[in-house]
Amino acid sequence: MIKGPILIGLTGSIGMGKSTTAKMFADHGFPVWDADAAVGRLYSKGGAAVHPLGALVPTAMVDGAISKPALKDAIASSPNLLLEIEGIVHPLVKQDRRDFAAAHQDAEMIVFDVPLLFETGAHKKVDHVVVVSTTPENQRARVLARGTMDEPTFNMIMRKQTPDAEKRAQADTVIDTETLDGVAAQVQALVEQLRADHA
Repeated sequence: MIKGPILIGLTGSIGMGKSTTAKMFADHGFPVWDADAAVGRLYSKGGAAVHPLGALVPTAMVDGAISKPALKDAIASSPNLLLEIEGIVHPLVKQDRRDFAAAHQDAEMIVFDVPLLFETGAHKKVDHVVVVSTTPENQRARVLARGTMDEPTFNMIMRKQTPDAEKRAQADTVIDTETLDGVAAQVQALVEQLRADHA
């Protein structure tokens, strides 16, 4: 029997429909913690990562905030820097996640939207892992249709991410994101299943 909220880890590779699925959980009234948004808060003016990252990479500090493009440039010229940056940022992200969970202890379920759920070991901290997935063709078409990324960059990201098949194999639930109606129905079914399991 789980006491407190049911903790759901939501993940999936780029272009698989994770943000859309997270929004559908939010539409059910569940608080959703977004890892990317947490990093954005940490990098913005007054964020907890600004001073330690600024000390490590002075060129990344712009107008009292951390510039992601400048950070990327610094990593490109000194790859070893990435581990040091992660050593600063990952603990701060974990703390942000813990604070969010503590602030929503009265919720029925909390959803953690984490692109690198398996890669960071965060899947061990949740009760139920949801992986969103679609065909490779859909995935590629969605990402390139955004107009914010070219094909070589997409291919590079794909090489860094845990393969979709491995994620699906580790999931408690796989949500097929081919259609919006399909996603909504699957989220509804999962919410009902979790309620029944933890009643």
